[in-house]
Amino acid sequence: MRSVIAFTWAGRAASFAVAAVVIWIWQMVANSGAISPLFLPGPDKAWASLQRGITSGTLLRQTFGTLQHMFFGWLVASVLAIVLGSLIGMYPAARRAVTPLVEFLRPLPASAVIPLAIAFMGLSNGMATFVIAFGTLWPMLLSTIHGFSSVDPRLYEVARVLNMGRIETIRKIVLPSASPDILAGMRISVTAALILSVICEMIAGLDGLGHYIMVSARLYRSPDLFAGVMMLGAIGYLSSLLVTLAEARLLDWQRRGH
Repeated sequence: MRSVIAFTWAGRAASFAVAAVVIWIWQMVANSGAISPLFLPGPDKAWASLQRGITSGTLLRQTFGTLQHMFFGWLVASVLAIVLGSLIGMYPAARRAVTPLVEFLRPLPASAVIPLAIAFMGLSNGMATFVIAFGTLWPMLLSTIHGFSSVDPRLYEVARVLNMGRIETIRKIVLPSASPDILAGMRISVTAALILSVICEMIAGLDGLGHYIMVSARLYRSPDLFAGVMMLGAIGYLSSLLVTLAEARLLDWQRRGH
């Protein structure tokens, strides 16, 4: 146990050390003047801009906008993926019927549907939700299909012996068995949701960090630009961490069972 804890702390210390070295190099390059401060401010100036943005509330409002776009798009995709994936995964005939359509739509980049979404929905939050949901749907859908289709057939036999209904079988046997695949797909899709939120905000001019960064770049406010990027990095790290912690909590029964 002590060795595991020591290894964990050593890994964290190494991560902080690498981050400190990167920041130090960034500061040295900025101080050297090799790159104009107009394009590359030092981390001290970016941090000061971050603090000003948070204190004034401007950066917090833009961050909330990005979180809103990201969350609603990801939530819609999650619900659709679990509902459709469970139906497709449990019935081989359904898998055979929809596989060609899924394989046709899955490789399409989400950015390719933005013009279509704008044409039907305009430059609106609904357009962003649609694009984000479309782009984040596929990892969750495919992992859900795989999870439901990979359930051990003997578990269905157990359900029949116990006279379980269809709903009860899904809730007590199938869903817990497929949950590792579902949660893995949801974790992967979180990052995609953040990326697509920024793209939609940049293209449609919606309130969010993407629009904030775009405006800062056009006005040559590089410290504000880097402050926005730092906020995006924090959102990406924290959202992935939260999903990972939720996954560990929900799947704790598996580790206890082993």
